[in-house]
Amino acid sequence: MFTVKQLSSLAGVTPRTLRHYDDLGILKPSRIGANSYRYYGEDALLKLQQILFYRELDFPLEEIGKILGDCDFDLLGALQNHREALQRKAARLEQLLVTVDDTIQHIKGEKLMSQKGLFKGFSDEEQDKLAQEAGRIYDPATVRESNRKWKGYSPEKKEAILAEGNQIYLEMVAVMPKGATSAEAQALVERWRSHMDYFWTPSLEQLPGLAEMYNDDPRFKANFDSMHPQLAEFMRAAVKFYVAEK
Repeated sequence: MFTVKQLSSLAGVTPRTLRHYDDLGILKPSRIGANSYRYYGEDALLKLQQILFYRELDFPLEEIGKILGDCDFDLLGALQNHREALQRKAARLEQLLVTVDDTIQHIKGEKLMSQKGLFKGFSDEEQDKLAQEAGRIYDPATVRESNRKWKGYSPEKKEAILAEGNQIYLEMVAVMPKGATSAEAQALVERWRSHMDYFWTPSLEQLPGLAEMYNDDPRFKANFDSMHPQLAEFMRAAVKFYVAEK
């Protein structure tokens, strides 16, 4: 049996996370001791492993609870599905690493990349997911509208939209030495704001939250880091100044 502290150390999660899972009912202790300590046996360890697998695949906790609470839940089948999903994710991440390296060389002038090459490794589904994530911060209607707009574009239009956005970010990298409050950076923020209309139309008040997400969400942050490790932070500062000046 493992205590909360022992299990958190073993699994690499915080004690607070284990207590949260208990409160949600998705990971109950195997038993509660006379001292009111939570104790976890092998059944709980296997369940925690499932939770962490599903979290790695971006499942929300509510959905994980429903899956694991199903009386027909097949542990072996779930593990096989996890393996296949993680293999696909690993292959995509490997391709993204190659794209990051190529982009670094592109920015340094050591290698010329096509616009299509800049997005190698980003599936149409992933771009759709990123657009939805931006809207999810605000309301479900925004998510639906963003999804509808993106799916309505032709493959050629999608590629052009992504290339246009990429050009804005690359130009932002170029003006970073001039500062986030420079006229050049602020003009690019204006272009960025207009470009967002292809996905959804954030209000002026929502723009700082979007820029914060570029820094806080690992998926967005990785995309920006592939262009410049300080780009997401620079965007946040530039957008904050832009909104303050409006």
